[in-house]
Amino acid sequence: MGSVTATVAPPTDPNVTRWFRTFGAIAASGFRRYATYRQAAVAGVVTNTVFGLLRYYVFLAAADASGRVAGYDRAQLATFVWVGQGLLAVLAIWGWTELADRIRTGEIAADLLRPIHPVTSYLATDLGRAGFAALARLVPPMLIGLLFFDVYLPRRPATLPLFVLSVLLALIVCFGCRYLVNATAYWLQDVRGPMILWTLSSNVLAGLYFPLAFLPGGLEAVLRYGTPFPSLLQIPLDVLVEREPTPVQLGLVGVQAGWAVAVLALCRLVQRRAERRLVVQGG
Repeated sequence: MGSVTATVAPPTDPNVTRWFRTFGAIAASGFRRYATYRQAAVAGVVTNTVFGLLRYYVFLAAADASGRVAGYDRAQLATFVWVGQGLLAVLAIWGWTELADRIRTGEIAADLLRPIHPVTSYLATDLGRAGFAALARLVPPMLIGLLFFDVYLPRRPATLPLFVLSVLLALIVCFGCRYLVNATAYWLQDVRGPMILWTLSSNVLAGLYFPLAFLPGGLEAVLRYGTPFPSLLQIPLDVLVEREPTPVQLGLVGVQAGWAVAVLALCRLVQRRAERRLVVQGG
């Protein structure tokens, strides 16, 4: 076992076009990589559909005689559930341990020798993965909801573009959180503890088990603005079902943007600190 201190030098070519071309090439390779798992995508759609049915009818059971609960009507609940089931695969909230595995085996040393920063490289790959997931895992649950349930369709012209932006920001925030959880392997080697904590927290606080509007107003506000978790699912879905007026929706997307910048900055800070004391397993 030996210590390796790595410093990643930025590319000597400051050409922005070349940077975007490299980023796009990495994202495209991520798309092709995950597109090979077609059977897993089909199995995932079936699983998400089953759990979507369970979630939807549980929410309906919580509704009052008028079919409303926490400000959502039946149609909004249907959209919340079926689009949310698809977004789970796009965001890939759980299960990603690639960075932690490479740290544990020492393969991370190869990543540090590349001319692109590890955070940027893994983000590009994750965006490519999400692109495939949007086609293979997001569209089918949305079609199921549209065909078999009375779903809520957006009525404001600005909603769909704002929803797409919100999902992109949710993906960046989710990636950053997963990267930070994996980066604990630089110090702990075994990330099972942080991963379990992240899984439990994201499940409850992101709006997966239930919309955060089910909680008391003060607690909901603290979670929505004081933690990054609602930026993963709750905010994009609230934007889509138009639960709030457009100015409020813009403010919520602004909260997502703030968390995206903060989390990515923290990822780079943690990565820089980790490189100073990196221990590569096996020498």
